[in-house]
Amino acid sequence: MKTILVANRKGGCGKTIVALTLAAALAGRGQRVALADADRQKSASRWLKQRPGSAAPILAVDWTDAGDFGEAPKKLDWLVIDAPGALRGERATRLVAEAEAVMTPILPSWFDVDSSARFLKEIEELKRVRKGKVGVHLIANRVRPGRAAARLEAFFRGLGQAPLAWIADRAAYAELAEQGLSIFDRPQRAYAPIRAQWAPVLAALD
Repeated sequence: MKTILVANRKGGCGKTIVALTLAAALAGRGQRVALADADRQKSASRWLKQRPGSAAPILAVDWTDAGDFGEAPKKLDWLVIDAPGALRGERATRLVAEAEAVMTPILPSWFDVDSSARFLKEIEELKRVRKGKVGVHLIANRVRPGRAAARLEAFFRGLGQAPLAWIADRAAYAELAEQGLSIFDRPQRAYAPIRAQWAPVLAALD
């Protein structure tokens, strides 16, 4: 089993949408996938309850109680973890300990860039990250052309790490989420350009 942790200390950066999009993409490949909800808002859990039986199955795991960390169904191919906001300290250490990869979505605003920089610095100090046992990947999320996007580009240059992907701000994510679906549950041609933006992220997981 491979484990992906979707995390950032900044709330509202789109962690849940990233987590459910990855889970749906992997499940759509016919792989056995579980989505672990570690956020007390339980947005990922509510999404799974809305998911129709016709969609690729994704198992639900409730990690909103910190004591449940590590408990997951057997014989999984992938476990995707939707981390809580304000992730830090012992909880961050325990969640990173479960993962092979950390996906950090970053929004193009000064507040998000500032908070994300501090979050990345903190997890760099964790032993598994320092030893290279956990890959930390960045995703530029909800991007629109303009000054904010330029600020985000400057942030990545200063960080010395390019994002895996630039994900545009699209209403389709929220509209489909209301139905328990993602862009990877919809094969229509209209969604193809949106799905294509995720190709580098999925390639990094192969």
